[in-house]
Amino acid sequence: MERKRNTQRKFNIRKGDIVKVIAGDSKGQQGKVLSIITSTSRALVEGVNLTSKHSKPSTANPNGGIVKKEATIDISNLMLIDGTGKATRVGRRLENDKLVRYSKKSGEVIK
Repeated sequence: MERKRNTQRKFNIRKGDIVKVIAGDSKGQQGKVLSIITSTSRALVEGVNLTSKHSKPSTANPNGGIVKKEATIDISNLMLIDGTGKATRVGRRLENDKLVRYSKKSGEVIK
């Protein structure tokens, strides 16, 4: 009998983290992670990777027009910003029988 394996990946970035874009058209921009889509390994970051969406006139928006909206960006193109304000890699370690994330650059725990 075949054993089921956990196929859900662990990501170093979580909702609410401040991240920096390290590759792509939005390279160098920073923003807060609004959501993470685990099935496609993508994240929605506030103010980053903006796209133009054409909207028809409706009751909510009587004029219609072009609306700027955030699009998802691949998690591999994002890097976490630690408490010192620098982009850093993320590690995990046990502290008081609890697994916590920490900054590889400064060594401090990420909340």
